[in-house]
Amino acid sequence: MRTDQFLKHHGVTSNPFTEEDAQTDPVFKSKCRGTTFHPAWDKVFGEPTDPATSIVFGEKGAGKTAMRLQVIGQLASHNKEVKQGRLWVIEYDDFNPFLDRFADRLSARKQRDPAKVLAEWKLWDHMDAILSLGVTDLVDHLLDSPHRDGPEANRLRPSPGATQFKNALDRSQKRDLLLLAACYDNSTAEPFTVRWKRLKRAVGYGAASAWGEALVGLAVTAIAVGAMIATSNWGWLSAPWVYLAVAFGWLPWVYKWARRRWMAGKVSKHLRVLRRDAGSIRELLMSFASRDLLNQPLPDKNRTDDRYELLGKLQGVLRALGVTGVVVLVDRVDEPHLLNGKAELMRDLVWSMLDNKFLKQPGIGLKLLLPSELAEHVHREDRDFHQRSRLDKQNMVPSLDWTGEALWDLTNDRIAACSDADPSPTIREMISADVSDERLLDAFRSLRTPRHLFKFLFRLISTHCSAHKDTDPAWKINRETFESVLAVYTREQAAVDRGLSVG
Repeated sequence: MRTDQFLKHHGVTSNPFTEEDAQTDPVFKSKCRGTTFHPAWDKVFGEPTDPATSIVFGEKGAGKTAMRLQVIGQLASHNKEVKQGRLWVIEYDDFNPFLDRFADRLSARKQRDPAKVLAEWKLWDHMDAILSLGVTDLVDHLLDSPHRDGPEANRLRPSPGATQFKNALDRSQKRDLLLLAACYDNSTAEPFTVRWKRLKRAVGYGAASAWGEALVGLAVTAIAVGAMIATSNWGWLSAPWVYLAVAFGWLPWVYKWARRRWMAGKVSKHLRVLRRDAGSIRELLMSFASRDLLNQPLPDKNRTDDRYELLGKLQGVLRALGVTGVVVLVDRVDEPHLLNGKAELMRDLVWSMLDNKFLKQPGIGLKLLLPSELAEHVHREDRDFHQRSRLDKQNMVPSLDWTGEALWDLTNDRIAACSDADPSPTIREMISADVSDERLLDAFRSLRTPRHLFKFLFRLISTHCSAHKDTDPAWKINRETFESVLAVYTREQAAVDRGLSVG
């Protein structure tokens, strides 16, 4: 008996339980993302007009990634409905590139030990990574790059033309945008300096005074050469004072070049999560007038102060473009290969972010979707940690639990999404009456998470179908099959959990 034959008999056109990861689940993404939510959804999502921080702890398969995708979907809908008050979404869920570049900066001895690598990782490295993601996506949006791959919420409308950019941003905001791009734009679609110069033209930033020092040098050189030609006194070529005069004329430019090179070297050194060539940064900094860089923050020190100011500059640019808030989604903390799923290493990566000043920045809502193992480490921390993090103010969901009833509803929602029947079929109709509703709820409750539930139901239906012939089908799953499949799956999962715990 074929599985599709069994499902079609119940009015289900495709298997609702095939996929286990929300990120690759077409049923979830196309039909359930906007309708099926965890009971804690409202606490996590909050109010789009005033983005706030939320911290969620959930075990593998509990729906953290699904929740992230739902937040993006809801913010996309919000941005589509409003002209002002849009939100900029930053998905901070792929740590591997940042960790790899960071580790490359360390000595070979430290690189071999993940704990030593993460001991060097600080809050400002997280802030640099977040700024890089946000700025790169913003530049992609402004340049209407065909290679952009940021969150859908950020690109619902066609990008405005260059003229609109020029009108929307004042001179200081154009300077801020170009300074952010010089430090944080991480696109590899085209050469870094070429892309920056395209952005400069698009926003209409002009700084004629940036070439003042070079013009002085050229003018002095031209005067010296012109004087020799006019007087036909070529003996001046052997006179030291001529060369001293020309050198003096170029001194302001040499000083500017050396200072910009020094600034670029500091930025390159302290941006540890990005690969930044000091020569390229120096070239871009040379395009700014000296007065435009006076007292401006740069990520050139091991501290958070400059990063907070740079985040403020990014918010200022976004506000001028009609974006009043930023939402940062932190997910998949357990997946970086450097961490290898170890709770202690995840803690070392995440703990620096648990800082009340960072989590409570005005206009920025951080949604931290963290593995449940980290909740245990939170409980072990001392008073100083809790005073610094103030988790009591962060809309914390200590456990992304699912009740048996919630999983029952989720299962029926999935079946309905894959059905064109009216009324929609339910899981109850597929299982014989000798398995009571109470037993079903108990079984669902014991499975704990949607991922385990979907794996179990997929195996249950497959096992039932393989036990019957096409010529003698059975349209109800009997109690013996239900109990035996549940027992085997539970034992297997317990063995996996023990293995993960030991590892």
